[in-house]
Parts: sequence; structure tokens; C-alpha cells
Amino acid sequence: MTVYGNFPGSRPRRLRTTPAMRRMVAETRLDPADLILPAFVREGITAPVAISAMPGVQQHTLDTLRKAAVDAVSAGVSGIMLFGVPADEKKDARGTAGTDPDGILQVGLRAVREEVGDDLVVMSDLCLDEYTDHGHCGVLTADGRVDNDATLERYAEMAQVQADAGAHVVGPSGMMDGQVGVVRDALDRTGHEDVSILAYTAKYSSAFYGPFREAVGSSLKGDRKTYQQDPANARESLRELALDLQEGADMVMVKPAGPYLDVLAKVADSVDVPVAAYQISGEYAMIEAAAEKGWIDRDAAIMESLTGIRRAGAQMILTYWSTEVAQRLGRA
Repeated sequence: MTVYGNFPGSRPRRLRTTPAMRRMVAETRLDPADLILPAFVREGITAPVAISAMPGVQQHTLDTLRKAAVDAVSAGVSGIMLFGVPADEKKDARGTAGTDPDGILQVGLRAVREEVGDDLVVMSDLCLDEYTDHGHCGVLTADGRVDNDATLERYAEMAQVQADAGAHVVGPSGMMDGQVGVVRDALDRTGHEDVSILAYTAKYSSAFYGPFREAVGSSLKGDRKTYQQDPANARESLRELALDLQEGADMVMVKPAGPYLDVLAKVADSVDVPVAAYQISGEYAMIEAAAEKGWIDRDAAIMESLTGIRRAGAQMILTYWSTEVAQRLGRA
């Protein structure tokens, strides 16, 4: 046999010989504390409603939301990100249900805080899209465009009511210019200096949001390409990152996760604040659907996808599998 260089003295396969060996030398590890559970709470229902495009995920009642929060704590999950689903008749052009102290998201926040206190980091989605009858993330002008600055005024109101309701962290997700600064100012002016901001720094206009639209009962007409990022662009995310940090973001996020691992890696390499990534509904649905068909190993695919996100630089991962995966890691 021809010998090349120091072969066979150098054999990388020696470090792959057994599960214990592979575990010992693993460069990337998942931990329950890395995980944040997105959860939907719906107004006016007496039993949870299954989301057909997201098998295993449901729109919660207040009681089942409380249980989901307790289960997450028991599994070691770090946080829960709440999305409100209001009754259709409460939607309007300005998304007023989103700033109603008794709106479904605020009620859900109070319920979770009452149930788990500070044992779970309680986060709230700060956006108008669930509450508007047109489904956009902001206030519209007379000709149908999203009015950036008028929307910021609404976000300031949302920040206050969500913090009043008990959110430890608010997540401005509408991709309006200046949103982080306005939210920070609103929180500080209303005595909520300790409430953190998880900035949706690089939120792309993605085809993978499809199942989420069902989850929140979206009324979207058209698309969000004028304010969410273009999937063709990566450097643009670094400009958004610099602005969010300048405006006071405590943590930053890339969304979606899987299709944008390159962007996630760039962001993670550029900052000294915690970095999150959101494994979104379409990413979840693809794995569940392929597994249901018997085309892939479901559990292995879930763990591989999350490890890839963690390896790319995410310290925190929002995933609908959070509690399940945390329980699995706890048994490992």
C-alpha cells in the first residue's frame, strides 16, 4: 500500500469509534437551557385547537398554556415566547386588541407569570400582524403602504402593555426602522428599565412562514417584502444588526434559522450580546411531514437540525420542539 504523508499515523476516525468517544470530543452541544418554546394562546376557545400544518402544535386555552409553561420549566427549557390569537371580530386596521390591557396576549402573559413566576423567561411577540384586519405588521397609509413611523407609535404602546402584563422580554418583530429604539424608550419611560429586548434583527421575507399563518389566524393580504429582508441579501443583516445594537437591543435574532445559517454565523461572529435563531413553522412542518411519510428519521432529523443551528452560532433557539427535545436531552 502506498503511504501518503503521515498516513496511517493520522486517522481522524479514531475519534469516532464509539458513542462515548463521539460525545466526549463533540464540538457543539445542545442543552435544555438553549431552548425557547414558541406558544400560541387563542381567545374564545374552551379546548385547544390543533394546527393542521404543524402536527403536535396547538392553539392553547389559558389552562393548557399554563400547563405548557409548567412542562417547559420541568424539562429545563429557558423561555417561552407567546403569540396572541384574538377573535376575528376584534381585529381592526390599527390592531387595537394588541394594546388592550385585556387583550388575549396580555391575559396570556399574566397567566403564565402567575403560574411559573420567574422560573421561565416569559417573552412576548411585539407586532401588530395578529391583530390587524389586513394582516400587516403595522398601520397602513391611505394607499395601502405600511406607515413606518405611525407603526412605531403603536409599538411603543404595545411595549408598555406587554411589560405591564409581566413580560420579562419583548420581541419587536415587525422590521420597522427604528423599532428597537422606540421600544427601549417606551419601556424606560414607563418604569420598565429591567425588561429586555430581543430584537428580530434579521427577519427575512420567507416562504417558510406558511404554517404560522394558520397558527395565528392571519388575515394577511399581499406580502411583507417592503419591510422584511430580501432573502438574496446577507450584508444588509449586518447593517440592521448595527442599528439594533445602537438602539439598545439586549439580544438579537435571525429568523428563519435553517435557510439562513450563513447569516446567523456572520451575526454571531460580529457581536458580544446573546444571539438567538428561530426555527420557524415551515422548518418544523417539513421535518414532521417527511417523517410521517417515512422518508426520514424524525428524532435524528430534529436533533441534527438543532445542532446545525447551534453550531452556526445561536446561543438560544426558538423551536416548537423545545419541551420534547429538552426532555430527551435530560434523559441522555
